Amino acid sequence: MSLSLCMIVRNEERNLQSCLDSVQGLADELIVVDTGSTDSTPHIAAHNGAMVIPFDFAFVDFAAARNRALAHATGEWILVLDADETLDRDTFVIPSEPAGYYVERHNPATTDYAVRLFPNRPDYRYRGRVHETLDSAILAAGGRLRRSNIRIRHNFSPDPESRRRKNHWYIAILQEEIAADPADDTRLDFLAAEYHQLEMFQEAAAVAERIVRARPLDAAAHLNLGIYHLVYQADSLRASADFERALALRPGYPEALSFLATIHTGTAPHES
Repeated sequence: MSLSLCMIVRNEERNLQSCLDSVQGLADELIVVDTGSTDSTPHIAAHNGAMVIPFDFAFVDFAAARNRALAHATGEWILVLDADETLDRDTFVIPSEPAGYYVERHNPATTDYAVRLFPNRPDYRYRGRVHETLDSAILAAGGRLRRSNIRIRHNFSPDPESRRRKNHWYIAILQEEIAADPADDTRLDFLAAEYHQLEMFQEAAAVAERIVRARPLDAAAHLNLGIYHLVYQADSLRASADFERALALRPGYPEALSFLATIHTGTAPHES
């Protein structure tokens, strides 16, 4: 089966070659959307045989940039990588089931999961100006999401101040998205996460309350709100109510039971 690697890049001359080397011989075509590089990034991509597509990023929209790359892909499958990521080749295989596949991404201090391999279909498109996602589009089109054994390594090492600037930048864009479409509560999850990374826990808690109001039947939302009430606001009464509600929605919810136990014993856990 044919495979298209789709990327968006900007000023990634230090990282791009390693990324492309990691897929050499695996991808049948390389599609690189450049959002305004001023270094040798486009030259490196072209030298490796990539189709390089300039993209006007004056209006920040990562989903639109990714979708431009997808629109040019001709492979049966699409693999998405960022320039500061490398594929663990020994783990890569194209599955037999045409589904969206979560890959295991190893960051410097954490591991997370993201859908990065999926069939090439015109209705599988990203959404979100920042923290762009594909999951909901795959499900809405009747597709399935699966875990895979594929691993990628995320090699970023930004300085703390750079990370903080990016957090604030993302918060501003997320707030614009929420104002433009108040009915889309999925953006609130990312907004809470950005505040949390900045250790702005009161702001994160306020967003968590908005999430519960938007999704009153979401047990995980009540659990998260309870954690903010317990750990960051020292309000065990409200936290207990949150955890009890989470349990009512999801009987036997282990995390809710655990936090209720800590309240009853008077030893609240620490979160970061």
